[in-house]
Amino acid sequence: MRTTRTMTEVILPGIVEPDGLVVQQRPVPAPGRGQVRVAVEASGVSFAEQQMRRGKYYDQPPFPFTPGYDLVGTVAATGPGVEEAMTGRRVAALTKIGGWASDAIVDAGDLVVVPDGLDPADAETVVVNGITAWQMLHRVAKVRRGGTILVHGANGGVGSTLLQLARHAGIRVIGTGSARNQEAIARLGAEPLDYRGDVPARVRELAPDGVDAVFDHVGGPGLTDSLRLLGRGGALVSYGSAATRDDPGNSRLPVLLLIGKLAWWNVRPDTRRATFFNIWAGRRRRAAFQARVREDLGHVFRLLADGAITPQVAARIPLADAADALRLAESGTVTGKVVLIP
Repeated sequence: MRTTRTMTEVILPGIVEPDGLVVQQRPVPAPGRGQVRVAVEASGVSFAEQQMRRGKYYDQPPFPFTPGYDLVGTVAATGPGVEEAMTGRRVAALTKIGGWASDAIVDAGDLVVVPDGLDPADAETVVVNGITAWQMLHRVAKVRRGGTILVHGANGGVGSTLLQLARHAGIRVIGTGSARNQEAIARLGAEPLDYRGDVPARVRELAPDGVDAVFDHVGGPGLTDSLRLLGRGGALVSYGSAATRDDPGNSRLPVLLLIGKLAWWNVRPDTRRATFFNIWAGRRRRAAFQARVREDLGHVFRLLADGAITPQVAARIPLADAADALRLAESGTVTGKVVLIP
């Protein structure tokens, strides 16, 4: 008797606390034309999911849906138009949603091959975090060797990856974080600052002429300080609005106001630049977007495989315990990324 193979997935049913996540089983879908089915080996818990469970992520889909911004796994089946030789390869992909599952359907063009020998959870820590950090540092801010940057939240998933990439590129890093994370930030090669102290005053002591770039995921009133800490020709790269995560109201308004503020700053006569980074920018030119992701993540994977950067796995938690993983990620007590293991 033939049995139907099932998969496990986590459902976000609405605006709920972490305990409101639903773990369910359903039949494994078959990949369509140009698609593959990936047997997921690791998927991360990012800030995006923290916003999504509050209904605060800018363009999240209607509830219910399966969260999971990125994944690493092995191609288990290919659809029409995809080389069967892909089967068995370990790959990574940006998904935005759908990664918190034992199996995921992914467009073949979105896959990036993971180098042999990399642990899936280790590789997972640098998928969305690595692409974000690499593109902000090298494509947006374009900081040169010998420069100095300020990274807010340097113990987080993006922050810890960003400061390692910067140090590898010969860039000095000043990193903010909580008191409990100062040692971890220093161990990764940055000069740590407690974010509850007078950060602007301390940064001016460390970089009297200003820094070459500030990477700010917080937003809020402190964004003005980030701009003022730039030296001549410096770049402020804003990539989130963590300060408004728990605010009620429209999910799009904080981001739109943030983008508007950055645009207004750029109108003024000033050598400093202010940019809002969106990892999905250029998605409409799909082939070019996919090629850029493969190139940039490829750089980061090679650095990881060579030991030039160290994976920051905060915890490995079973998929069925996604609520615990989300709570831990939201606690602000960990360095690196919480990873779900199906």
